Amino acid sequence: MNHHRAARPPCDVESGLRALIARGYQFVHPSDATGAVLAVVGVRVHGDVVDVVRLDAEDDATATRMSADEENVFTPSTWLWRTSGPATLVLADLLALPDETTPAVAGGCWVPGRPGTAKWLAAS
Repeated sequence: MNHHRAARPPCDVESGLRALIARGYQFVHPSDATGAVLAVVGVRVHGDVVDVVRLDAEDDATATRMSADEENVFTPSTWLWRTSGPATLVLADLLALPDETTPAVAGGCWVPGRPGTAKWLAAS
């Protein structure tokens, strides 16, 4: 499900992840009961949007931009932009998105949940 994919050159996964970290993404690594990492998930709240990227494998990644007031950023009911496919292309598309310039309306922190999970707790 590729929405609004521009013709962007792919970036390698390591460089893409480093670029996201430099932009302020925070990462969680959901794992199964044995501790095996299931995915790499990055989240950044900025302006009036939240960007989420999930890498399940090098050929299976999804990135989503949604409103900062979205109730569940991991399974949003609506989104402003979304793309999926190989991680190299998804990361390139995500890095090409413009930053929003409106003041932040969402703040909060990650709260650990069941083993291998975390939940974003929005500040009121």
